[in-house]
Amino acid sequence: MRIVILSRSPSLYSTSRLTLAARARGHEVRVIDPLEVQIVVRSSGRPALCVTGAALSKVDLVIPRIGASISNYGLTVVRQFDLMGVPVLNGAVAIARSRDKLRSLQLLTRKKIPVPTTVCARSPGAVPDALKLVGGCPAIVKLQQGSQGIGTMIAETPQAVASLLETLWAMGQDIILQQYIRESKGRDVRAIVVGGRIVAAMRRTAKAGEFRSNLHRGGFGLGVDLKQPYRQTAIAAAKAMALEVAGVDMVETRTGPRVLEINSSPGLEGIERASGVNVATAIIEHAEKLVSRRSWRVCKDAVVDYERSTTRLRGAI
Repeated sequence: MRIVILSRSPSLYSTSRLTLAARARGHEVRVIDPLEVQIVVRSSGRPALCVTGAALSKVDLVIPRIGASISNYGLTVVRQFDLMGVPVLNGAVAIARSRDKLRSLQLLTRKKIPVPTTVCARSPGAVPDALKLVGGCPAIVKLQQGSQGIGTMIAETPQAVASLLETLWAMGQDIILQQYIRESKGRDVRAIVVGGRIVAAMRRTAKAGEFRSNLHRGGFGLGVDLKQPYRQTAIAAAKAMALEVAGVDMVETRTGPRVLEINSSPGLEGIERASGVNVATAIIEHAEKLVSRRSWRVCKDAVVDYERSTTRLRGAI
């Protein structure tokens, strides 16, 4: 296969691992920075993509590794590949939904997948009621768009919550207020789902003095064998988001797992080191199956149809 990996740099760990895994299985790989791609839309002829002025040659599969900093343009590039009939491992619709924390939680709860109580409000006068709904302080304040723990804060008092919200609103940010799961004690579980199955999992623990367990924030991971309720929840969450590849973050509670968020471009370094699993090869193997049976088109069309139907229902969610 001729594979394109959309990534800002071939030297990034996850990009490098996917490249090596694909080449080890005999595939041609080209890493392309999405910002270097020109999108060609015209009334005559097929849609096209150019890289540094030259038309992109035939591609059999695209693996998007779209960072949050370039989401908008990166997703536009992914959509163009869709229009060109190129199989994409995680389509633009699914990636965009996973990046919107509130939208992803809405879709998860429609499928009866448990999540922490979350409130979206936009008026300072609504803050006291919002706090009651999430169980009071401490409470988690999150930007609706964010990754690697960036834009996630903890507020210990109602005054701190009000101050944070007013500041973020003044900056034009959309935020959500979320229940703080006390029993988690700075820990969560990340499961990597590929093609509807769990390929690796780890428990992440925050460093001393930090509540975020993200490895980029200094946390550390340990490979775990997930219990069945956690496996089922992670797989169901990835399916609800129509993601072929997903990192599903869950918090452990006395009543079972609750999904915190879903990452459409999960980092491979931490999970591979913690679990000892070659996640990159698992992703490439799944990509081969998708392309060989041409099931990507059915999956893609189902995602688009599902998004259209849920868009009509958003006012009722």
